[in-house]
Amino acid sequence: MSAPRDVVVTGLGAITPSGLSAELLWQSVSQGRSAIGRLEGDEFDGLPVRIGGQVRGFDPEAVLERNLVRRLSPVQHWALAAAEEALGQAGALGTEPPWDPARVSVIAGTGSGPVDAMQQATRLLDSRGPRAVPLTLSMHGAPDAAAALLSQRHGLRGPAQGVSATCASGTIALGEGLRRIRHGYADAVLVVGMEDCLNGVNLSSNANLRALATGHDDDPAAASRPFDRARTGFVMSAGAAALVLESAEHATARGAAPLARVAGFGASSDAHHPTAPHPQGRGAAQAIRDCLADAGAGPADVGHINAHGTGTPAGDAAELLAFEAALGAAAHTIPISATKSLTGHLLGASGAVEAVLSILALRDGLLPPTLNLDDPEFPDWDIVTGTARPLRVNSVLSTSFGFGGHNAAVLLARADEGGTP
Repeated sequence: MSAPRDVVVTGLGAITPSGLSAELLWQSVSQGRSAIGRLEGDEFDGLPVRIGGQVRGFDPEAVLERNLVRRLSPVQHWALAAAEEALGQAGALGTEPPWDPARVSVIAGTGSGPVDAMQQATRLLDSRGPRAVPLTLSMHGAPDAAAALLSQRHGLRGPAQGVSATCASGTIALGEGLRRIRHGYADAVLVVGMEDCLNGVNLSSNANLRALATGHDDDPAAASRPFDRARTGFVMSAGAAALVLESAEHATARGAAPLARVAGFGASSDAHHPTAPHPQGRGAAQAIRDCLADAGAGPADVGHINAHGTGTPAGDAAELLAFEAALGAAAHTIPISATKSLTGHLLGASGAVEAVLSILALRDGLLPPTLNLDDPEFPDWDIVTGTARPLRVNSVLSTSFGFGGHNAAVLLARADEGGTP
C-alpha cells in the first residue's frame, strides 16, 4: 500500500458579511471591523432578534448567467461565486484544466442548504396551490445541490456530495476532502461551506431556544462577545467560503503555489444533548486529540487556535475545558482568537470561513483579534483582544462544534519547510 499523500490548499474564496472575497474578508477581520448590523428587510419586522451579519453589495449576475440567478437561492449564488474565486486562485479556470476531471471531487458543507427555497415554495402551495410550486425545487432545493451545480459548471467528474453536520459542516467537509486525497481517491477536492438561515423561521426558532444574543439593538457590533462575562448568545450570519485542496505532489507537478497544508482532522459526537454541549467538552476534546494524532502532532505543535467561540454561556466554557483536556497545560499558553465576534456565526459555513482566516493568518504572521472581550470570564487564557497580534506561527487549530453534539477540528500548517507541526 502506498504512503498517504500530503494535502495542500491552492485556492481560497469567500462571500461573507465581512467582504466579498477571501482577501476582503481577511482585511476586515484582521483590522477588527465588525460585520454585524441591524437586519434589513420587511421579513425581520416584529422578530425578537433583529441583528445579524448579512451579505451586502453582492451582484450575482457579475458571476452567473441571468437564468441561473433566477433559478437558484442566494446561498447558492454565494457558494458558486466563492468557488469561482478559489478555482481562479488555484489556476483551475479555463479551457485546459490542470487535472484529470475524473479525479476531482466536490464537497458542499451546509447545515440547512437553501432553506429559503422550501419556505417560499410552501407559501406558494398554501396561497396558490400545487401548480405554483417551482419545478426547480426538486433540482436545486436540497443541501447537496450546490455540489452538483459546481461539478456540472466546472466539468468535475469525481464524486459530488453534500455534508451536513450543523455548525461543524464546513470543517467536516474539509476533513473529508483531506481524507479523499490522502488515501488516493482524488487528486483534488473543491470544498465549499455555505449557509443562509437569516429568515423569520430560523431566527425565531433560535431566539426561542435563547441561543441568540440579545440586548444590543442600538449597538449590534457589541452583540457577539465570546468568552466575555456579558455574553448572551451567538449572532447569526450568512455567507459562503471555498477551498481548493490538492495532493502536494500534484500541485508541485503543475507548478501551483501551496497556501497551506491540511495536516490533520478529527471529528466526534457528544452523544449527550440535542443542543447543549457536553459540560466537560468531552466530545470536543476527543475531536481535537484525534486531529492532532492524525497530523502526528502534539500540543506543543499548535501555534494558534481559531476557536469556535460563539458567545453562548455554555458553549464557550465547554470549549475551553475541551482545550484543557486535549492540550494539557500548553492550552493556556496558546493564543486564541474568536473571529465570530467579528463575522457573526455563519453556522454550517463557519468552518470553511475560519479555515480561510486561519490560512491567511499563517501567511501574514498575524493573529486576528477577538472583539468585545471587555470583561473576560476566563482571564488565565491567552485570548487575542484589541488589535491583531503580529506572530509568525507554524500551525493553526480550527475548531467547530454544533447542535446535535457534532464536533470537528482541523490542523492547518504552513506549506513551507517551517510549517511541519
